Amino acid sequence: MAANTPAPSNSFDGLPVAGKAFILVLIVAIVSGIYYFAFHSSISEELENAQLNHTRLEQEHQEAELRQQEYLRVTQELAAREPIDRANKRVLPENAEIAAFLQDLNRVAELSGLQMNLVEPRPEEAEALYVRIPVSLSLSGRFHQMAKFFYNVSQLERAINMENITLTDPATNSADEVVLKVDVLATTFRRPLEGEVAPAGVTP
Repeated sequence: MAANTPAPSNSFDGLPVAGKAFILVLIVAIVSGIYYFAFHSSISEELENAQLNHTRLEQEHQEAELRQQEYLRVTQELAAREPIDRANKRVLPENAEIAAFLQDLNRVAELSGLQMNLVEPRPEEAEALYVRIPVSLSLSGRFHQMAKFFYNVSQLERAINMENITLTDPATNSADEVVLKVDVLATTFRRPLEGEVAPAGVTP
């Protein structure tokens, strides 16, 4: 009768506790390494890219806010300058507008009670920063009417110089009032066109 052969024992079961612990630690390390390289490193890279993208978006947002603030500042500045620019264009228009200028002078003379005897536009004169538009005037009336005329001219929006004022020919009218003749050069100005301005101190 053949003897019974003992069944082979499990090699893992036959290992000492220290060997079993080492194998378990090794298995855990291998699994952890696989997890790290397969999942964690990919997630870390995506997280780093997401952080970089977030930083870039924040910088772009800040730059956009700065551009918006600058745009609002410029827009507000332009809006504030519009009334000033309109006023400046009335004081120093881009065109001669000689008809409107003469109409203003005639209206002021009538309101002041003066008689307009002569209106003679003269050639324009280019200066360094502007163009002069002179007009010779001859008016007659009483002294206080003359004073009123010059005051009313000074209140017009357009820049006007009253130059070379000459009072002559005093005479008494039927109401025993002294009437004078005044000759004056009324000069207004306009903005020069490109290439039209004369060198400083030079008048054509």
